[in-house]
Amino acid sequence: MLPTTNPITISQNTTVIVHPLVLLSVVDHYNRVAKSTKKRVLGVLLGQNNNKTVNVANSFAVPFEEDERDPSVWFLDHNYVEAMNDMFKKVNAREKMIGWYHSGPKLRASDLEINELFKRYTPNPVLVIVDVEPKDIGIPTDAYFAIEEIKDDGTATTKTFMHVPSQIDAEESEEIGVEHLLRDIKDNAVGTLSTRVTDQLNSLKGLQSRLEEIREYLQKVVNRQLPINHQIIYNLQDIFNLLPNLNVTDTVKSFSVKTNDQLLVKLFNQLKKKRRKKIKLKRKTQKKVLRSRKEKNKVLSCRISFVIKFIYDFVLCLVN
Repeated sequence: MLPTTNPITISQNTTVIVHPLVLLSVVDHYNRVAKSTKKRVLGVLLGQNNNKTVNVANSFAVPFEEDERDPSVWFLDHNYVEAMNDMFKKVNAREKMIGWYHSGPKLRASDLEINELFKRYTPNPVLVIVDVEPKDIGIPTDAYFAIEEIKDDGTATTKTFMHVPSQIDAEESEEIGVEHLLRDIKDNAVGTLSTRVTDQLNSLKGLQSRLEEIREYLQKVVNRQLPINHQIIYNLQDIFNLLPNLNVTDTVKSFSVKTNDQLLVKLFNQLKKKRRKKIKLKRKTQKKVLRSRKEKNKVLSCRISFVIKFIYDFVLCLVN
C-alpha cells in the first residue's frame, strides 16, 4: 500500500482544472475498450492538489470490470495501480496520484466504494466524470469529492459526493498540440465569421440549458420533490444580485451609450474596409487603363513604323 499524506481540506470553492491530455487519454481509453457498449472505463488521475485548486495534468487507464446487473460487484486491479504509479513517479515526481476518473456519464451506486479504495493512495481523491459522447453543449467534465453529509434532523451522517466546479485549461505546448489535431477536423471551407457566429450560438444554447436546469431544480423544491439546499439558494441569490436592474434610467442610459460606442467603432471599421476596397479597385482600374494605353501606343507605333518603312522602300524603287 502506498504511503498517505496529510489530509487536505476540500470545500465547494475548490476548482478542478482538467488538461486536454487527460481528455484525449480518456477518449482513447474508451474507444479501445468500451466503444459501442454500455460499459464504462476507469483510470487514475495524476497532478497536484493545493487545497484551492486541483490540477489534473495526466492520467493512465486501469483494468476494471463490473457486473451490469449488480452494481455492487466490481473488480479493480489495485496492484496494477501501484505499479503504474511507481513508474510515473520515476518519469515526473511532481505528478502525484490525486484521484480517479470514469466515463460515466453519471454517478453510479458503486462509486463511493471505489472512492474508498482510492483513499488508500490519497486522502481526498477527486472523481472526474468525463462524458466521452457529450450530447449537451458545455464542458464534458464533472468533478466530485466524497464528504460526510450532516442532516438537519439529527439522523446519522451519510457519505455522498459533493460537486465542485471544473474547467478546461492547457499549457502552451498542449495548445499547440490541440491546434494541430483540430486542423484535421476543422472544415477549412467555413469562414471566420461563420465560426464566430456558431460559437456564440453554442454559448447561448449552453446558457439556456443551465437556466432550464435551475428552473427545474427550483420547481422540484417548490413541489417538495427535493429538499432545500441553502448553499444552492445562496449561490442563486448571488447570481441574481449580479444582474443589472434595467428599470433604473441611468443603467439603461449607460447600456445604450456603451452599445452605441461599440456599434460606432464597428461602423468606422466597415467604412474603413469599404474605403480600402474602393481605393484598391481604383488603383486596379488605373493600372488597367495605363496598360491598355501602353498597348495601344505600342500598336500605333508599330503601324507608323511599318508605313514609314513601306514609303521608304517605295521611294527607293522609284529612284532606281
